[in-house]
Amino acid sequence: METILEKLKNSGLTGNESKVYYELLSKGELSANDIAKNTSIDRTLSYNLLKNLAEKGLVSHITKENKKYFKASDPSNLLNSIKEKEAYVTDIIATLKKIEKINKSENEVNVYEGRKAIKTFFSEFRKYKNACSFGATGKAYNALYESPHLAKEFQKLGITLRIITNLEYKNHPMTSIRNIETKYLDLKSNATTTIFKDKISIHLMIQNPMIIIIKSREIAESYQNYFEVLWNAAKK
Repeated sequence: METILEKLKNSGLTGNESKVYYELLSKGELSANDIAKNTSIDRTLSYNLLKNLAEKGLVSHITKENKKYFKASDPSNLLNSIKEKEAYVTDIIATLKKIEKINKSENEVNVYEGRKAIKTFFSEFRKYKNACSFGATGKAYNALYESPHLAKEFQKLGITLRIITNLEYKNHPMTSIRNIETKYLDLKSNATTTIFKDKISIHLMIQNPMIIIIKSREIAESYQNYFEVLWNAAKK
């Protein structure tokens, strides 16, 4: 399990920035000397780290009796750089879409691998109001620590999902999400198939996750028909 310092690092801070911010957050107001001593970081480097954290909106300071003391700012400011990057990337995406080939094929097959493949899947899923899935195992949910947050986001967006899974997953968190209707079949499958509008996603949560996303109206309609047959046969 990740430590709080590892989580801070993964959120965008360097290792030493994480140490300094956590020290201030847990101890309160400290001088640069105290920070350097408590974190075993060189005093000059500590000042540079404090400057970087201040630029990120994570550290502020006050002066008492001609001595400067630093304190941690609201942790939610960690989102500032993410929001800035999101706005920047959103602008890039808008530009890229304008130069994207207009005559894209109506049929596409894309293969994604690794942990980011799961995020790509959820990103695709977010575009549609409803979907159906059979062979669900909950492994994609388990693979992302932010899955509970994504589940709440999907609820706010009004996205609904019907899933068919095996009874062994009856107590999995995915079955208790409010906008998911679950049925069960006594069938085991390592691959999960999801249908949303004109796309089909087939994902296999092995050591290196692999997700295949097929865009084809005809194939999606066929899989949707298969799903409905299974759904009628499945039990609540």
